[in-house]
Amino acid sequence: MQSAITGTRIFDGKAFHDRAALILDGDRIAALVPEAELPSDLPRRPMSGTLAPGFVDLQVNGGGGRMVDGSTDLTFVRDLCALHRKLGTAGILPTLITDTPAAIAAVIHAGIAAARAQVSGFLGLHLEGPHLDPRRKGAHDPALIRPMTPEDLTRLCDAARALPALMVTLAPESATPDQIATLTAAGAVVSLGHSDCSSDTAIAAHRAGARTATHLFNAMSQIGNREPGLAGAVLTSDLSAGIIADGIHVHPATLRLALAAKPQGLFLVTDCMAFAGSDATELLLNGRQVLRRDGRLTLSDGTLAGADLTMPRAIETLIRQAGCPPDRALAMATSIPATVIGAANHIGHLRAGTAADLVLLAEDWSLSAVCSQGLWSDA
Repeated sequence: MQSAITGTRIFDGKAFHDRAALILDGDRIAALVPEAELPSDLPRRPMSGTLAPGFVDLQVNGGGGRMVDGSTDLTFVRDLCALHRKLGTAGILPTLITDTPAAIAAVIHAGIAAARAQVSGFLGLHLEGPHLDPRRKGAHDPALIRPMTPEDLTRLCDAARALPALMVTLAPESATPDQIATLTAAGAVVSLGHSDCSSDTAIAAHRAGARTATHLFNAMSQIGNREPGLAGAVLTSDLSAGIIADGIHVHPATLRLALAAKPQGLFLVTDCMAFAGSDATELLLNGRQVLRRDGRLTLSDGTLAGADLTMPRAIETLIRQAGCPPDRALAMATSIPATVIGAANHIGHLRAGTAADLVLLAEDWSLSAVCSQGLWSDA
């Protein structure tokens, strides 16, 4: 049965629509039309605030007290996707940070099972490491960081062919241009990160097939007057890049610089950990304690260890602290990341025939309600 959502400002993934209505047909979107064109007998659901597509997050390390790790199975992937849907994120890439070959194989196996089971909200996997530069390890375990081997390359290419999407974060120091090209040809989205490489090296990796960068400015070589580093390569090329907009990982002034320098290609990630959707204050990461204090996650030595962040708060940070136009901030949480992994035809936009996965945001950009496949729940 069809019904119409009215009274809200509607963001379709790219632009706002005022005095418009979104028509739903059960669990699908039927049409986006001017309110004046609605049939008089069509049931209406008045709402206030901003209506937008459900969010898309390409870097989700965990939630509900658990991390993506070697114990990950189909049940946990399903539970993780369901938890983040309640937080407004309609689609995620569960993300495994640097781990053992056995853990990587287990997560890939779980991801393939989730794809076959058509788990709602599962968009693929993100393997962040282990092929990184230990000089820019961040919270990754340096004992597990290593160069890519032929066996690693085969495993990753097989996974890329079997999954809806596979993002692989690597440092050019730990993977050759030929390996990057082979991964790209297999369908993987190669993302440069945790790297101390030069700008020239980053551009060479981009030419080989790398398409994006992981958490811009964090765990990468910075912009200098004579060496632009990986950060400079991102801002002066068509590499896309995820960015953590919590006001901690990247200063609001630096966010403003990135927005100005790169009008296209930036997208939001939460880089959230097992703390997401829980009240936990501590957890173990590869045997090391992670502390949750004042909106910040750190190892005992103060190293940032992921983010204590939701997508609505990232959007609010961009708008309120970095002066980002609301339509751009919302696109950075919806259509842009969907496009990066080739999923824009079914998520990140309000399009006829796609699932009715929606969020309703209040005036302060906090989450008011979530619609998951046509079913509404309060945030």
